[in-house]
Amino acid sequence: MKVIVVKDYEEVSAKAYEIMAELISNKPDCTLGLATGGTPVGLYKKLIEANKAGKLDFSKVQTVNLDEYVGIDYEHPESYHKFMNRNLFDHINIDKANTHVPDGGASDPQVACDEYNKLLASKTIDMQLLGIGGNGHIAFNEPGTPVDSVTHIVHLDERTIKDNARFFNNDMDLVPKSAMTMGIKNIMAAKKVLLLASGANKADAVFNTVEAKPTTKVPASVLQNHPDVTIICDEAAASKLTNK
Repeated sequence: MKVIVVKDYEEVSAKAYEIMAELISNKPDCTLGLATGGTPVGLYKKLIEANKAGKLDFSKVQTVNLDEYVGIDYEHPESYHKFMNRNLFDHINIDKANTHVPDGGASDPQVACDEYNKLLASKTIDMQLLGIGGNGHIAFNEPGTPVDSVTHIVHLDERTIKDNARFFNNDMDLVPKSAMTMGIKNIMAAKKVLLLASGANKADAVFNTVEAKPTTKVPASVLQNHPDVTIICDEAAASKLTNK
């Protein structure tokens, strides 16, 4: 597990861009595991800028997203499908047929999870991008999620619902209470993992991920058992680490 501490969010995004851009340049047909939320937006902006400047080509890239809210179809403004289009896919030369997000609007969410697992089994993720929740969750794998879990439906932790309320006009009643998410086993199958963390509210989660004993109570801590993990965090997120 490699930990890179930088000054602020802008530098987190810049360093993440360097790492992901190197992969795309060296393997133009790579498969990227992508994340939503506020943390990766700065990275996505830099990928867009590079594509428009002719520095990166996404024409052969494939993507798989981590998760989606249950009960929200692709056209909902806060669906992760819309998020990815708005923040990345609509602005780069990627083939939308090569982009994949779980189907939160499916009539049978469990069948949708099973189909997504089949999709993941047919691919090798070259790099999985992750954020981290204040409680240590990765994707929507909340504390207590088994390490052998694959794509599944999860009832969201109250803290996660509260954290996501900012995307729903700060109205917790509007935030979906469940989601479908890649499992920890799916994430651990990626060749490389790139986790980004920014802000003092992530300091406990970063400490528990990097320096505490791995436990399902802190899902991200299981990444200690992955052979190729890079964590990029700003000074605030790294403030509780003893080895910086």
